[in-house]
Amino acid sequence: MAVLQTTRFNLPLLAVSQAQKEVTHNEALVRIDALLHTMIESVLSVPPTLNESDIGKCWLIGSGAVGEWAGKFVQLAIWVGNDWRFINPIEGMRLRLRDEQSDAVFDGNNWVFAPIIDDPSGGNIIDVEVRQAMTTLLEHLRSTGYVTR
Repeated sequence: MAVLQTTRFNLPLLAVSQAQKEVTHNEALVRIDALLHTMIESVLSVPPTLNESDIGKCWLIGSGAVGEWAGKFVQLAIWVGNDWRFINPIEGMRLRLRDEQSDAVFDGNNWVFAPIIDDPSGGNIIDVEVRQAMTTLLEHLRSTGYVTR
């Protein structure tokens, strides 16, 4: 019997005569919890050592990944307690990178991270009002993760 799954993120669906439906239901809840307003811990190429308190935490798999993550570049790795679940991103998917406090969006091939923009400085003529307006705008964009410093 084929496992029924959702189209976008392959969440497991319950079958009419399925035994132990709680296993399938809990699997779907763990994936939903990780993907709803996705917060990843970091970008890594080596799986971290984790325990039960880390269930539901998520990492973005970087290039040159090894071990259980080998060949899964750009995928999300979700820790489910004693194993990993891997999610293929879809175009337009967004995530928040916890360790850098910035955002990224998946363009269909790669994750595009927020650009780094420094505060305005220098120049021959300093316009205090313009510089303050630009600094305020940059502070807002940094707080939302759209640009980083």
